[in-house]
Amino acid sequence: MRILIIGFISFLIWSAVSTYYYVCKIKDFCIDHETIQVDTISTKPAFVSDSLTTPGFQKMAEIPGVLTVNFAFDKYDFTPDSSTDNYFDKSKAYIEQNSEVNLSITGYTDAIGSEKYNQALGYRRAQTMKNYFERKGMPAAKITIESKGEKEPVDDNSTDKGRANNRRTVITINK
Repeated sequence: MRILIIGFISFLIWSAVSTYYYVCKIKDFCIDHETIQVDTISTKPAFVSDSLTTPGFQKMAEIPGVLTVNFAFDKYDFTPDSSTDNYFDKSKAYIEQNSEVNLSITGYTDAIGSEKYNQALGYRRAQTMKNYFERKGMPAAKITIESKGEKEPVDDNSTDKGRANNRRTVITINK
């Protein structure tokens, strides 16, 4: 009986020592309490700059929505405003980060006039917007334009307000 008790106690001691050695020395899971003496305390903040503004990190540009620019009757001239400038900034940043996307500009007209004339007028409206984006710095190869003319109206062509809503260009990002 004595041999069994001595053997059991020896087994427990061996188990405890080998477990400690494996856990603390081999796997390094034990916390060693070390005293570190600090000579001076720095008054500088621990984080000097935000990690999103450091050169290694670049904030992803958000995809701009759809910009609709309306035109006067039988006109294709355009005066930029803050919304078009803002859209340009967002779309240029997004296109620079995503080389596979393009800016798509589609010109539309109301139903007054011949279909052939309206198709050409819609194209001139889209071309005007393309010229604006190119002047601001958008690469021409990243811009596609087309004309739908009087097709695909967004409003009723039998009212003045409806026709005014149909005289437009729609600018989007195509993937």
